[in-house]
Amino acid sequence: MTTPDPTIRRLARDLRLSRSTVSNALRGVGRIAPATRERVCAAAQEAGYRRNPIVGTLMSELRRSHHRAFSGVIAAIDLCESDHWPHGAFPREILRGAVSRAEELGFKIELFIVNRDGLTVQRLDSILKARGIYGIILLPSWHQPDLSALDWPRYSAVYADYSSTRPRLHSVCCDQHRAMLSALSRLAARGYRRPGLFLDAGRDDRIHFRWSAAFHVFQQNCRGLEVVPPHFVAEFNVKSFAGWFRRCQPDVVLSHFSETISFMEACGAKVPRTHGFVALNRHTMTRLCAAIDQQPREIGARCIERVTAQLQCNERGMPRWPSVMSIPARWVEGPTICPPLGAGKSASAEPFMDLADEPQGPDGRGEADAPSPEEAGQRAAT
Repeated sequence: MTTPDPTIRRLARDLRLSRSTVSNALRGVGRIAPATRERVCAAAQEAGYRRNPIVGTLMSELRRSHHRAFSGVIAAIDLCESDHWPHGAFPREILRGAVSRAEELGFKIELFIVNRDGLTVQRLDSILKARGIYGIILLPSWHQPDLSALDWPRYSAVYADYSSTRPRLHSVCCDQHRAMLSALSRLAARGYRRPGLFLDAGRDDRIHFRWSAAFHVFQQNCRGLEVVPPHFVAEFNVKSFAGWFRRCQPDVVLSHFSETISFMEACGAKVPRTHGFVALNRHTMTRLCAAIDQQPREIGARCIERVTAQLQCNERGMPRWPSVMSIPARWVEGPTICPPLGAGKSASAEPFMDLADEPQGPDGRGEADAPSPEEAGQRAAT
């Protein structure tokens, strides 16, 4: 005689719990005691219970259509790093996007900052267990994060950056390689022939050289460009910039920080009349310029969606095959580059073009929230 497949009804009867308690425990939501949640998950695993994600999604929609119930807390974890703290505007924008999307899905975000005010990874693990928090978003850090001391079989997590190794997690990040190709494509279509890449040391290799790799590829494959070697510096200042700028003579510079415009002007450049400039991260701008918006709020929102999906499917611990979700960047027009060549020239006619244009507000900024003056003055971790 064939044994019927285990169901929530059967699990609830065997455990002498309500069906809603068992369902919430398996989905990692609601105010369920940690001991009860563990007992339910252990019984489900032993019985071979497998959640039907299609039915689960339908039931979730039905529940949301009746009321906006509180589903639980997701931990946002930031790492206080002695040599790169605070991390700046970019991670804060990721957090804002995560908070907004979490509220839409009935979750609350709580921020934990490891290595500050005595919060160690081990103590964080105890807090998360005591409060029944099973979902985690790990915010970007400059160095490779190490949260291996957490009891990972209990948690569902996503890293809001390119990759993590301790532990290996699913990640969501900007597609910097595609963004660089697209930005260079726009610049070439506007007549720039000697683009130069100026970065502080460590900013490129922490994302596996995706900025410089795309830069090299474009130089090698776009006809008419003159090769300008990228310049990486240990100290980001006019002295480290000036020798390279005068020797290599780029006609447009791509860099993370708009302070570079002042360096160019100190070397005699008249931006945008003689030279152009593009900021690789809109959220590090301290003055108005053309820029790439890496869409941190979208990154945060997608992180929440991935974490909640894992919770609903009862997927805990380190994934066997960590995946990377890449978010396309957006192009923000600005006064530091010349306008497109030729009247009526469309963006679709430009090679490699796939960056969407940021809608412009009355002050020339994109309509999406720009960084505040306080945030703009701080350097981002990405």
